[in-house]
Amino acid sequence: MAVPLLDIANHNRPYFLKMKETLSQWLESGQYIGGEHVTGFENEVSELLEVKDTIAVSSGTDALLLALMALGIKTGDEVICPSFTFFATGGVVHRLGAIPVFADMLPESFNIDPRDVEAKITSKTKAIIPVHIFGQMVDMEAISSITEKHKIPIIEDAAQAIGATQNGKRAGSIGDYGSFSLYPTKNFSAFGDAGFLTTQSEELAKHARILRIHGMDPIYYHSEVGGNFRFDPIQGALLRIKLPDIDSQNLKRDENAKFYQKKLGNHSEVSVGYSEGSDARITLPTTDEGNQHVWHQFTIRVHGEGEREQLMGWLRERQIGCGIYYPLGLHDQECFKSVTEGKPPLPVTEKACKEVLSIPIFPELTENQLSEVSDAILGYLDN
Repeated sequence: MAVPLLDIANHNRPYFLKMKETLSQWLESGQYIGGEHVTGFENEVSELLEVKDTIAVSSGTDALLLALMALGIKTGDEVICPSFTFFATGGVVHRLGAIPVFADMLPESFNIDPRDVEAKITSKTKAIIPVHIFGQMVDMEAISSITEKHKIPIIEDAAQAIGATQNGKRAGSIGDYGSFSLYPTKNFSAFGDAGFLTTQSEELAKHARILRIHGMDPIYYHSEVGGNFRFDPIQGALLRIKLPDIDSQNLKRDENAKFYQKKLGNHSEVSVGYSEGSDARITLPTTDEGNQHVWHQFTIRVHGEGEREQLMGWLRERQIGCGIYYPLGLHDQECFKSVTEGKPPLPVTEKACKEVLSIPIFPELTENQLSEVSDAILGYLDN
């Protein structure tokens, strides 16, 4: 049985009829920029995520860029972020002429290591971007303690973590800004590029809204240079249909994760949770205490030279989707050599990049499909 890593069309299929009706109404409306579908979407997201304001924008990358611009990040400033993340996190910093300072990660959660963050703070540090990678929140109590002491703002990169919580607080509700992506592969997915910012600050919300449209306030008057980061109302119209189901679909992902942990975790060569020095061939991810993981990815670690590539080949021969997120830390990317040359290595990140492998976790997976994936991995271990 073929099991894809992700099935976007199948995910959206239950909404097709309502979406077609909404699309027709939107076409008739003539409101193709801004309007009720943008403000309605923003208000409904704010209610879901328990934030004071949401600013819908053109992509998750633009959300990060807009947050940095609104915080006044400029040439020569340093911004600390993880190396183990999607390129946009470091890319937007570099784009503004600022310097991305890459921190190592925790092997248990793949999230940024707060101790390494604090060790890398200098007088030039002007922001920290913790990334809630794979759907699990960073230790925000530790990060907030650091930023309060040094008076540094936080941009939560929650691109993969919509709906995730930590001690009852939603991702995107703790930092100065929360940044979200609605790319089609995300847990809550748009129909092309889209994203949004969240904030608890009326002042920061107002500034981001002005910068979202070329720094214009009032119309045709510009006190600063912004960008065109507008959110298309057709995205809002369609996304509002899916919005009420975010939490239930994330819970289904959590059920799928528990299935893998139970079925695979009983094997003698599999460990549930990372342990340094373990002789396990495969390590399964777990959830940190106080967190509600939303499992954007279910990422295992495959130990041993060449073992990951062999398992990938084994799974693909059986038509089971899998992928590597990420094969290289940002600190090792060619385009960042000018800012990382001579800096200490990030050994935890570098080790993870050689071992990580993501397997299907999307909410529409059937029990038969979950069993197919599990049995294939167990078959590889017993081969």
